[in-house]
Amino acid sequence: MKKYRIAVVTGASSGIGEAIADRFARKGLSLVLMARREDKLARLAKKLAQYSDCHIAACDLRDLGAVKKALSDLPKKFSRVDVLVNNAGLALGLEPAQCASWEDWQRMIDTNCSALAFLTHCLLPGMVERDRGHIVNIGSVAGSYAYLGGNVYGASKAFVEHFSRNLKADLLGTSVRITNIEPGMTSGSEFSLVRFKGDRDRVASAYQGTEPLMPFNIAECVYWAVSQPANVNINRIEVMPVCQGPGRSVIHKKS
Repeated sequence: MKKYRIAVVTGASSGIGEAIADRFARKGLSLVLMARREDKLARLAKKLAQYSDCHIAACDLRDLGAVKKALSDLPKKFSRVDVLVNNAGLALGLEPAQCASWEDWQRMIDTNCSALAFLTHCLLPGMVERDRGHIVNIGSVAGSYAYLGGNVYGASKAFVEHFSRNLKADLLGTSVRITNIEPGMTSGSEFSLVRFKGDRDRVASAYQGTEPLMPFNIAECVYWAVSQPANVNINRIEVMPVCQGPGRSVIHKKS
């Protein structure tokens, strides 16, 4: 980990992104924290200040112009990015495709695919030039296993999986590493609250009788992948709670 000094974490204001930032900070990495909510980023930066330096960049990642400006405005000490964690992403709705909202589909594509690709496009050339770096994409088991209502969300995470694989192919001959982390059912974040548009009863029902993963479990996977020796690339980590089988519909709930 001494090799890496600066990490960009998107979606850092809560959940998995916050847990990843905390894990990295405690290992001494300086952080660029990106998300929409500046107040939450500021609170996180203040909390992590005892471990590392943080720079906050509050912007909507779907606004590619704002993202480009945020990256070009990075202070010099944060500008040589070693690690990019493309964590920001969301699911919206659980309706079958014929009943889904186009606006929801567009937002998932813009966030889960376009923003992730754009951030990679912005930061990857510098990593290649310095011959040092690691891009960690947070995908989902939904990219591998279809389920009712998954439609565009699952497709967007399949994009993440194949984008990661193709990046690895393109980067052969460099020291830059690529990892795709694919979590299953995970609680302790705002993911389901966003998916169900604030309906806390639906959120509670989705997790009732289960023991899902928590954000710190995913953060540990990210840290483990990044901390491997320089000659080791962890291509993909698929991680589920014990109560889940291959696919969202295969979940055992206690009676």
